[in-house]
Amino acid sequence: MNERLTSGTVALLLVPPAMWASNAVVGRAVADLVPPMTLNFFRWATALLLLLPLGYRVLQRNSAIWRDWPRYALLGLLGVGLYNSLQYLALHTSTPVNVTLVAASMPVWMMLVGRLCYGVAIRPAQVLGAALSLAGVAIVLSHGQWGQLLALRFVAGDLLMVLATVIWAFYSWQLTRVPADAPVRAHWAGFLLGQVLYGAAWSGLFAALEWRLTDWQVAWGAPLLLAVAFVAIGPAVIAFRCWGAGVQRVGPTLAGFFNNLTPLIAALLSSALLAESPHFYHAVAFLLIIGGIVLSSRRPAA
Repeated sequence: MNERLTSGTVALLLVPPAMWASNAVVGRAVADLVPPMTLNFFRWATALLLLLPLGYRVLQRNSAIWRDWPRYALLGLLGVGLYNSLQYLALHTSTPVNVTLVAASMPVWMMLVGRLCYGVAIRPAQVLGAALSLAGVAIVLSHGQWGQLLALRFVAGDLLMVLATVIWAFYSWQLTRVPADAPVRAHWAGFLLGQVLYGAAWSGLFAALEWRLTDWQVAWGAPLLLAVAFVAIGPAVIAFRCWGAGVQRVGPTLAGFFNNLTPLIAALLSSALLAESPHFYHAVAFLLIIGGIVLSSRRPAA
């Protein structure tokens, strides 16, 4: 992996936080229309249908997704089945502010998982970069008023988001363990299809358990159908494609810092939708988060 940022890599890694910011908004908006596990299944079943025409060749009998099925089943479980299900469930039981704050710890978990489980050293510049990035997120969430952070109250649902964030760290590191010369890596749609195929199966299993154990009802209609279409195309297919490509280029730790742009983008989207002007603290937060990314990307002197 080359940890030097290029303009193309930056562009790739800016797409996921933009998509995931809108995903949180949409997920919260339809929380009363569909249960979380079911929404996740609808999302990935739709994504699977979208990917089939693009990557169907990987379904051939001698494909790596069958020969090396434990690898792709694990990627599907972590990135598709568990992370997204827990995220939607957290949006049912916690506030968007708390969920965003917990997710902002992702760079820290990326570093810890990489060090403890994959033997990747943590550089001092990465620690300082994480601190700057978290400070930027805190400014966004507090609207520039630190007293508001003290008023936050964490609930049981926030623990689900902690678990989801740790799972995403493992998923991202697992992406780097797929051999670069693996035939399935030759085409992005095929590589993603291999994960989604297993992930949709895991999601279907979780949704079946949800239908069995709860009395949730699905409120069919245009709002839900449009929401499912959006989260399948944008936050699923497009965001996962860009995230996977970005992680392969710079590694999970540096890529994780870009996730902290999500709350800033969400705040700016809300400002645009509500016809509100951006505030000075948005600019300060942006500079801190970008500073964290730049600092963490610096390579030690030889």
